Amino acid sequence: MPVAGIDVGSLTAEVVLLERGEVMHYVIMPTGANSKTAAEKAIDTALEAVDLKRSALEFVVATGYGRISIDFADKRITEITCHGRGAFFLNPAVRTVIDIGGQDSKVIRLSEKGKVLDFAMNDKCAAGTGRFLEVMAQALEVELAGLADLSRQAKSTVSISSMCTVFAESEVVSLIARGLPREDIARGLHQSIADRTAGMVHRIGLEEALMITGGVAKNAAVVEALNEKLKTDIIVPEEPQIAGALGAALLAEEELRQ
Repeated sequence: MPVAGIDVGSLTAEVVLLERGEVMHYVIMPTGANSKTAAEKAIDTALEAVDLKRSALEFVVATGYGRISIDFADKRITEITCHGRGAFFLNPAVRTVIDIGGQDSKVIRLSEKGKVLDFAMNDKCAAGTGRFLEVMAQALEVELAGLADLSRQAKSTVSISSMCTVFAESEVVSLIARGLPREDIARGLHQSIADRTAGMVHRIGLEEALMITGGVAKNAAVVEALNEKLKTDIIVPEEPQIAGALGAALLAEEELRQ
């Protein structure tokens, strides 16, 4: 029987449908203003794609920022556990996971069996997250998807002193007004994210292999800056945004086996 994992974050909601350890289908869509509505829309969209009803699901695990609001879930599990489980499934060699989502970032260290040993989390502000990059892209007048390409055109790096989203936006506007190249500013922003994230990694200890998950993993400039800072080759999954929902679905299957 199929199970589902739902990861409702501040910016996006992901659903993974799983049967006997195989991904049947997954969906990624904006969360919008209501976590519960986003979860219901995402799971119904996923089920429709494989011609199933909600009643066909044997177990549903919810995780993420909005997990408490998902009243049709059979169980709610922290995103630390789910992201760790999902990353380990994608690559059992992984021992450290960096997850950078819409409003928070986390680093997780795993055992040889994929259990969480330690973690560090930045959930106090949006510094270095997807929301941070959205605001910076707007300040630089570039599409979010084009921010990495802009950064790659840089001839030097403009240091960004603030990681607070509000102050960093003002700083970027000021730097543009002074005539500094936008591409150099973009590189500086990516470097500042790498510096902050690397600090979290060092706090819990880097053990390879290292994987990055979350929406920001799709920004190649962030990954490249982290590779350089941490002096390693970071694994980027084919779809890094579904790691949490995948982990939730895997844990749903484990619940059925107990």
